[in-house]
Order: sequence, then structure tokens, then C-alpha cells
Amino acid sequence: MAGTFEFDRMIDRRGTGSYKWDVPDGELPMWVADMDFQTAPCVQKAIEQRAAHGIFGYNVVTDEWYDAYQSWWETRHHFRIEKDWLIFCTGVVPALSSIVRKMTTVGENIVILTPVYNIFFNSIVNNGRNVLQCPLLYRPRLGEGGSLSGDVPASEDARGQEYDIDLGALETALSDPQTSLLIFCNPHNPVGRIWTREELARVGELCKKHHVLVVSDEIHCDLTDPGKEYVPFASASETCREISITCIAPTKAFNLAGMQTAAVFAADPAIRHKVWRGLNTDEVAEPNTFAVPVTIAAFQGGAPWLDALREYIHENKMLARTYLKEHLPKLHLVPSEATYLLWIDCSAYSDDSVTLTEFLRGQTGLYVSEGAEYGETGRNFIRLNLACPRARLSDGLSRLKEGLLAFGKE
Repeated sequence: MAGTFEFDRMIDRRGTGSYKWDVPDGELPMWVADMDFQTAPCVQKAIEQRAAHGIFGYNVVTDEWYDAYQSWWETRHHFRIEKDWLIFCTGVVPALSSIVRKMTTVGENIVILTPVYNIFFNSIVNNGRNVLQCPLLYRPRLGEGGSLSGDVPASEDARGQEYDIDLGALETALSDPQTSLLIFCNPHNPVGRIWTREELARVGELCKKHHVLVVSDEIHCDLTDPGKEYVPFASASETCREISITCIAPTKAFNLAGMQTAAVFAADPAIRHKVWRGLNTDEVAEPNTFAVPVTIAAFQGGAPWLDALREYIHENKMLARTYLKEHLPKLHLVPSEATYLLWIDCSAYSDDSVTLTEFLRGQTGLYVSEGAEYGETGRNFIRLNLACPRARLSDGLSRLKEGLLAFGKE
């Protein structure tokens, strides 16, 4: 199916105001979560049609926008979002910061499961709250001869997944009287875990027990591997639904971050009202001209394109895994079920990913994210974005090999 769309097409993004590609000539950016693919044809058509109208005044959120979200989540994710639960927002990050300000007070603790999306730290610290890190359990599987490997089937590994939630540590963090909020990532960025219904339900039980609200960032939910499905946090149990706020959007899956469009939903009316007030007070609840049409187009007509994209990304993952196994066997690529991000354990080369990534960029022009951005437990890792044409990925992997070989000689 991937061959139906032009995912192999190399598109020059320099000179377009691209945040990702605002780099010197010769550098290859594979860092921020932004794809090098054109969005779905149905979305492009919707943009062209709206632009052709030529009038770009104030906009409302239409009934069709609500219908699009409801239908997509019910069809793709087997969860019914009621219309009155949904609130438009200009982005997941603005929503998170607004929720932090509205639902907690200065000096309170907000729990995050690290390593995790670095902007979670910003939303907490910039608003005068305390980051309470609860590290995930990291248990890399051992392959033949004791070497690190991502190829061992889960059935042969009694320890289960590479990353798990440390429920004991989580309860300790939640039980602190100063803890008021958990910012949860589902699926998890950067480790690529899809949390199970049982795991989500347990998190919900612990949060309810200790009177802690959950805000679940589910922006990567549509970027699962073929045959894999994510479980919405709010669908895991009645408790999860009652105590949570969920942030969703078409932007990551359809490469629309610059369109400033997202949604927040909460089933509990009292929680929802406070969130709605916060988003409106912060002036992030009004759509631009294209925010509503692109969402409708993506969710109404984008499924074939998205499924083809998921296949292509999965093939890129397999290419990267094979390459690293053959050429850089001392690296450990953490198996991933979701996102288009590789989380790579580089501890065989360095325990300081900041120094390592700076060296890679200076030596080869490869620009990847240092794992330290995602919390102290990520210090030995790098994050690499492989949502790009295969030729560009091959270039990036070659640069990674060149850089690590040179780094090893330093």
C-alpha cells in the first residue's frame, strides 16, 4: 500500500521557514518529531479549496469537526467520545501548559514518567510547579552471548517489555500530599511503548486513590506499527475516564503541526469546565482558517494514506534495525510499537549523550536529539527521527556509523 503514495520522494524543505530544517548546509536534521513527507492528498485538497475562497476572517468550530473526531476515535480506537466532552485547542503543548496552570497551584508536584517528551518539563517548570520524576523500569533483553538485542521474542523474556511502569515508585510519588497531577504519555515518547489496558487501569486506580488528576498526551496514538492498536487512557476503566483529561490531534499523524489544531476532552463535567475556562483565558481555544478543515479532511478521508504511512515507517524501522545490527552492534535499539522515533542506547560508546550528539553533528552533520533532554534516565540514549524517505534514512544511518566510529577513536 505504501507504494500508492510518494513517501520515497525527496523534498527540499530548506528556505521554507521549517523549524526542523533551519540548519547549515550539509547538515541532516533527524531530531524534532516532524515528518519529511507531504501530508495526505485529501488534506492538501482541503487546504487548496479553503485558500481559494480568499477570505480569512474569524472562524468557528463546526459540527463537522466534532463528528470527525467522534467517528475517527470510534472507528479506529473503539472509544466513543461524546460531543460535549470535546474542546478545540490550538495545540497539545498549549493545552498541557494551560491545564497545569488551571488545575494545579504554584509549588505543587507534577509527576512524569521518565524518560519522556522534554516539553513536559517546560510546561511544569515554566509555570512554577515542581517536576517529580518517576523513572520507568528499563530492562534491556539479552541476546546470544549476553549482547544487547531487540530481537528476543517477549515470550522468551520473562521480564516482559523493555520499559515498564514502576508502580511502586509511582505510588510513592502520587502519595506525596503536594502531588496534584500526572502528565502521562500514551503511546510513550520516546520509548515507543503502547501501554496495555491493564497498565492504564492500574495507573488510574493509583491516581484516584491519591486524589491525583491525569492529563494524557495521546498525540502519537495513530502512529502505531501495522497490526498494533493503542488504548485510550479514558477507555481503560470508568475510573480512568472520571479522573482524566486527554489531549489529541491529527497533527503528528498527518504532519500538520504548523496548522495549530488539536482537541482536549474530559468526561467529568466539573473537570471539563475548568479546562475550558483555562483554554479560553489563555486564548488558545479559537481556530485559524485552516485548523478545522484540515482536521475534517484528515479524519474523514485520510485513513488509506495513514495506513500506508504506518507501513512505510515500519519498513524504515526494520531497515534501521538491520543496519545497526550489522554495522553498529554495540548500540542497542529499543524495540518500538509506536511513533516514528528510534530510542537508541549508546552506553557502549558514552554515558553522556550531550557530548556524543554534539560530536556527531560536528563530525558528520547528523543532528539527532540527546537523550538527556528527556530526563536523567535518558542520558545514555539518543533519539532519531526516521519519518523520512528511505534514501534520507540511509544517509542518516551512514553518518551515524561514521560519527560513532570516529568518536570511538577519540
